[in-house]
Formats: sequence, structure tokens, C-alpha cells
Amino acid sequence: MGNITPDWVYQRRESMKIQRFIIIGGVAAGMSAASKIRNLNPEAEIDVFEKSGYVSYIACGMPYFIGGKVPSSKSLVAYDAEYFKKKRNINVFLHHEAVKINPLEKTVLIKNLDIGDERTYSYDRLLISTGARPVMPPIKGVDLKGIFTLRLLEQGIAIKDYLTNNSPKQALIVGAGSIGMEMTEAFSEIGLSVTVIEKMPNILGSMDDEINEMVEDELKSHNITLIKSKAVVEFTGDNSGVKRAVLEGGESIGVGIALIGTGIKPNSEIAREAGIELGQTGAIKVNDHMETNLPDIYAAGDCAEAYHLIYKRNAYMPLGTTANKQGRVAGINLAGGNSSFAGIVGTSVFKVFNLEVGRTGLSEKDAKREGIDYIANTIEQTSRAPYFPGVSKIRVKLVADQKTGRLLGAQMVGKEGVSKRVDVFATAITAGMTAHAVENLDLGYAPPFAPVFDPVLIAAGELQKKSGLA
Repeated sequence: MGNITPDWVYQRRESMKIQRFIIIGGVAAGMSAASKIRNLNPEAEIDVFEKSGYVSYIACGMPYFIGGKVPSSKSLVAYDAEYFKKKRNINVFLHHEAVKINPLEKTVLIKNLDIGDERTYSYDRLLISTGARPVMPPIKGVDLKGIFTLRLLEQGIAIKDYLTNNSPKQALIVGAGSIGMEMTEAFSEIGLSVTVIEKMPNILGSMDDEINEMVEDELKSHNITLIKSKAVVEFTGDNSGVKRAVLEGGESIGVGIALIGTGIKPNSEIAREAGIELGQTGAIKVNDHMETNLPDIYAAGDCAEAYHLIYKRNAYMPLGTTANKQGRVAGINLAGGNSSFAGIVGTSVFKVFNLEVGRTGLSEKDAKREGIDYIANTIEQTSRAPYFPGVSKIRVKLVADQKTGRLLGAQMVGKEGVSKRVDVFATAITAGMTAHAVENLDLGYAPPFAPVFDPVLIAAGELQKKSGLA
């Protein structure tokens, strides 16, 4: 039997005539796509237009740069524009903003932010990877000096500079999501008194109370003030910067620096104006090839939706891991290949002081909102063999389908071993495994790493018993 060349190779060979690619937005999705196009099409002309001053950096490292664990912002820069030009033959234009897409003429109007002029560029195929921006709540005085959001590397550098130049003593964080938790630790570790304000009655979005209560205890143990079910209505200060925050009800708090961490929303306006369909989430609607509804226009990263394997519909869960994978898929298909994005289950982890916190799939709150007939259970087990030095407790909450026992979600919190175990659950959920199947997994064991019966196995077994399917 002779060798069979895959269909996508033929498609790519035929598409070699497609020579001009424009990518709006760099960083995770944009540069992953650009690099894939270059690998598959050595002759292509690839132009990347990036609004900010950095095109490839590790955004997730910024809290650790601000908190002093990462010594320099340069450590967070993966590659600069010069690298892509000299080593990859990819043209990167920094401080260039896409103003308008004309799908009929296959052009993009680009504004050079340094000098203010505009120029039209043509494309054969286009990728929109414009990312997302912070949600700014309607707070009076939010434009005072010393009030920041944290999305771009420039913003991280600005926060660090403000801390150095102004030596504030009190930090206020508006929003108790994962970024808020990471920045709480960062501010606290450099000696600031930290207050966290959360408008909702619970922290960490849709994570469940059994997990949140351990995180709240950890905040208290580090003298963090947490105020829930209240919003900031006004910031006050003078020309030197913010001084106080006024809450609902009139309470006033001293503030030397503030971070707004109330979520993000997709930069999808330029797509909508071009006639590109948005999903119900407000992000760009794409198929599994990262194609939009318009020919030769693709989207990837934090501006785009992603297919959720449990919801069985597109969702908006912007994460760097997803952006990188979507960008790679988009790049292959832009260059004429045939790659599909496999979907997500919503896996994330973060650290706050001595705790690791992770989740994948649905929480109990999510399952209730979706009207799913579910079963949930929470256990606590040791992270290592009970007699081994350094042992600590891990709390695990699982959610499964009541009728089938199929695992739908996992949440974990503990001082060690959370990330590894959340990944086990993410794999199991992606594979459609039941709690019974997870209970019988052959996991690694040694006293420094796990007890004989790992918390993963115990949690799955207890859920299986509770479901009545055991």
C-alpha cells in the first residue's frame, strides 16, 4: 500500500498562492498564528499590527513582577518585534491600531498611534486577535492618578513605577476574582495594607462556597480586609493621586493605590462594524476552524468565543492557554491547512498566599443555572501520606450528572498538589469519564506526593456512592 498524502496538505499546496496575511493584535493568539503561517508558507508576507508597545509577553506573570518575585519586566517579554522581523521574517508594527475592516475590498485601515497618520493595507486572509479589555465600573473619580487596571504589560510597568515613586501604604482592590487574589498577595508582600471590595455576596465568580470559605480564611490569616456585597461609588483625591474610596452606604476607606479587577470584555467592536457575527457573549462567533461568518476572516484569542465541551455551545472564557491553541489552529487554517480547535472545559488555577486554587468544568452554581440534574459532594484528604513531613489538607468538590455519573466539574483548594490534580479532572471531563471510571484510575503514588488513595480517587469514589450508582 502506497503512502497517502493527507487532504490538508493538498489544500495547503493549493493555497500557497495566498501570500498576504494581516493579523490584528499580537501576543498569544496573534503571534502563535503568525508563526504557524510562517512555518507552513515560507514565502508569505505576514504583517502584525499591535496597538501596544509589546507583541509577545507573559501577561500572567505581571502580579509576580509587581510583587517582586520577578525582578524585571524584561523577564516577561518572550520575544520582541525585532526578533520576529530578523528571525521569522514577520513584520510587526507596534503602536498601530486597526481602525476599520473592509471585507469587500479585503483591506484594513491602520492608524499609526505614534504619528497619527492612517494607511490602508490589503490582505488575502485576515486574523482578528484584538484580545480583551478590563470592564470599568461607573465609579466617580476612577480616572484619578493611582487607579489602575492590569491587562497590558505597560499597565504592569506603570503600577510598579507608581509604587516605587509614590510609596503608597494602602491598596484597594475592586473585584475578588483570580487577578484580584493574585494582586492581593502581590501588594501585601511588598508591605501594603490591602482591602478587597467585592460587589457580589461571594468571591471568585461562580466557584462554590466550600472552596471560597478556605480562600477567605487565608485572606484573614494575612490581615487582608474583605468587604462583600458592597460597591465603590466614588474615588476622591487631588492632583497627586487617589486618597480615599467611598462605598455604598457612605463608608470611606483610605487608598494610596487602587486596582480595578471587575472582569474583562472582548475587543470585538471592529469585527461587528465590519459585519462579522458576534455570539451572545459579545465575543466574535467562530467555528472549530476559527473562521468567522465572512470569507477569509478568522478570529482567535480573548476577542473570540470558544466551544465548551460540557455546555455544547460557544462560551467566553478568555485564558492564555486557550488563546495560544486557538491561534495555532487559526494559523494552520489561514495558511491552507485543516486543523480544528478541540474545545475547552474551563480549566484554571491560581495562587493566593499559601493556597493553590483550581477548577475545571462546572461548579454547582453553574449546574444549577443550566438546569442540569446533578449530584455534588465535597471531601477533604491529605496531600501526601499522612505521616510524611509537610502534609496538608486538600479540599475537593466534584459535580456529576445524576443519571449517568458523568463527571461535570471539579474544584480544589489546598497548600500543594492542586494544579496536578485539577489537570487529572480536566482530562477526565474532556474524555467524558464517569466518577466510577475516575475512581479506578491508576495514579502515581509515593509518600512525598500523595497518599495511597489519592484525593482524586477518594473524591470520585465518595461522589459515586452519593449518586447511588455505585
